[in-house]
Amino acid sequence: MRKLLFAGAGAAAIVSAACATTNQEVRVAADDKPAAAAAATPAAAPVQNPLLSKWTGPYGGVPSFDKVKVELFKPALEASMEENRREIAAIANNPEAPTFENTIVALEDTGRTLNDVGTLFGIWSSAMNGPEFQAIEREMAPKLSAFSDEITQNEKLFKRIEAVYNSPDKAKLTPEQQRLTWLVYTNFVRSGAKLDEAAKKRLVDINQRLASLYTDFGQNVLADEENYVVVLESEADLAGLPDSVRAGAAAAAESRGMKGKWVITNTRSSMEPFLTYSSRRELREKVWRNYVNRGDNGDARDNNKIISEILALRAERAKLLGYQTHAHWRLENTMARTPERAMQLMEAVWTPAVARAHQEVADMQAVANKEGAKLKIEPWDYRYYAEKVRKAKYDLDENEVKPYLQLEKLREGMFWVAGELFGFSFTPVSDVPVYHPDVRVWEVKDRTSGKHVGLWYFDPYARPGKRSGAWMNAYRNQERFRGEVTTIVSNNANFVKGKPGEPLLISWNDAETLFHEFGHALHGLSSNVTYPTLSGTSVARDYVEFPSQLLEHWVSTPEVLNKYALHYQTGKPIPQELVAKIKKADTFNQGFGTVEYLSAALVDMKLHLAGDKKIDSDAFERDTLTALGMPKEIVMRHRTPQFTHVFAGDGYSAGYYSYLWSDTLTADAFEAFTEGKGPYDSAVAERLRKNVFTVGNTVDPADGYRAFRGREAGIDALMRKRGFPVPGSAASKQPAKK
Repeated sequence: MRKLLFAGAGAAAIVSAACATTNQEVRVAADDKPAAAAAATPAAAPVQNPLLSKWTGPYGGVPSFDKVKVELFKPALEASMEENRREIAAIANNPEAPTFENTIVALEDTGRTLNDVGTLFGIWSSAMNGPEFQAIEREMAPKLSAFSDEITQNEKLFKRIEAVYNSPDKAKLTPEQQRLTWLVYTNFVRSGAKLDEAAKKRLVDINQRLASLYTDFGQNVLADEENYVVVLESEADLAGLPDSVRAGAAAAAESRGMKGKWVITNTRSSMEPFLTYSSRRELREKVWRNYVNRGDNGDARDNNKIISEILALRAERAKLLGYQTHAHWRLENTMARTPERAMQLMEAVWTPAVARAHQEVADMQAVANKEGAKLKIEPWDYRYYAEKVRKAKYDLDENEVKPYLQLEKLREGMFWVAGELFGFSFTPVSDVPVYHPDVRVWEVKDRTSGKHVGLWYFDPYARPGKRSGAWMNAYRNQERFRGEVTTIVSNNANFVKGKPGEPLLISWNDAETLFHEFGHALHGLSSNVTYPTLSGTSVARDYVEFPSQLLEHWVSTPEVLNKYALHYQTGKPIPQELVAKIKKADTFNQGFGTVEYLSAALVDMKLHLAGDKKIDSDAFERDTLTALGMPKEIVMRHRTPQFTHVFAGDGYSAGYYSYLWSDTLTADAFEAFTEGKGPYDSAVAERLRKNVFTVGNTVDPADGYRAFRGREAGIDALMRKRGFPVPGSAASKQPAKK
């Protein structure tokens, strides 16, 4: 049984994966003929909803984006749920004794139509979201949640699953089949399959309400991102901004009918460069406040009451399911296993990160004082003065680097890395439909055999109706239990478009994010498993970020920089002296980056360890950060009222720590390359591919990592990567500087 996540839809509904032997028919309303005439007229043939049709075309079929109309989503979802309901009933009512084949495998082969419709629905939710769609999203979120519960609470179905799980014949299954059986059984139990009827009913009510709240939360944040913008009226307002940022702001203004002005949108991709370069402090503060107050403006889109209700419902659900807190429920099947282990890692990194942040602030304050700025560093000053410190300490100006970081050249660099490490080749295709003109598609092949591997869709630009940030989707998972099925994956970003025809220049941080998301895509493309539930990125939450974070290391390799970091005007590669400066400064500002992220992860975990305590989210955030000793010059990467990772679905709830857990593996894994022949060591790459990227969830992630590395990962490599003292070293025993 596969998971289907409606990204951003709030429902985060888990439904059985989809498959239909016939397409469900949807009837439309009759015309306006009088009743008698209509009765005398032969019935018209039922009209087919195109969203219910099996994906057709090349590459084993592709998403039918060209057939999508928003009004088709509701009937398509309802029809595909009904079809899935019949498929589930056939398995549950099977008179034959339960076996792996007629229960677990049969379940794996259900709901394919629903999965395909849900994929399209999720794409519209995250990338094409407008008022018409939002109304449908709000209506369907609780229905999808209820349908998920209907399946996991099907007593006859669960008894069959349980019988297979407890059968002595399970020992005769292959390791992958045993893993699938364990996962299906465990997911049903964790979803309430063993509860009594009263508890099951309450669980359904909780999940439906949560689905609606998640949808409201995400839509509120999207509205604040679209409605709270800063309009720059004159050239004086652009002081300090490089040409690339000016061009993006001008394009954003023109798209809003304000040609001749400049707009700083309320997204990270627009906010960060403005705060880094603008010398207009009052405008920096305005842009910063817009961004950090998303969902927290005391208006109709304020998310604080929603958060309080979500936390209360999650706490109640956890107790119903037999867990101490929501955090204990969420972490049970992760690598960390318990909140206590996750907290132990976070607390070990927090103290040195805060100490480093204080040092960074002192360095920035010294620069500000030297310039006679007569100010104390505030959060809206951090990026601006950090850039000045970078230039002073390392003679490195990001504006000096940015002309060499062309989006399209770096994309080519990603493809080259994928070829060297994974043996993939990428060829652009134009014979498939896309959902927006910005989207482009490549066919991925094995470059040795020429065998088709999958498709990669790329949607790089920001636009109204698209949620902020960057992410990866799997439109279709790789599988082969009913024949060879190849994957379709996508990468999505929010780069601000510049002038038409000019190369888009991005920051170093953006380049790492680009490679990060491509790491997720490579994880999906590398999948080589039998069953779709176990395919690709369908792994533990605190393991899924490992392959993606690992790929970030290849941005700075000389091979990528020499071939693909080319000046957008001269075409010359980035100078070696500039590369040396980048390498020298590779741990610069790690205090800020770590504290910004880790404060959000700690607040997330502590919110969900609070149990059924009534939570005022603003007060809880403030008090928790004070107790942690949060530097006042830094704000959480995702403040609670806009924390969509955690409150627009269950995905990263009590799980935002996952990025740090995965980076512990990442740092250690990259040292396997540096201990060998370097980043492109083919033997190490093959071990990584064989034990991590291809296996999906067919093995326990801890076992997969040990098979790759030969041992478990410790914290030392992570501390070295971030430039923090390694525990037990002499440096770690020095008092922190204030």
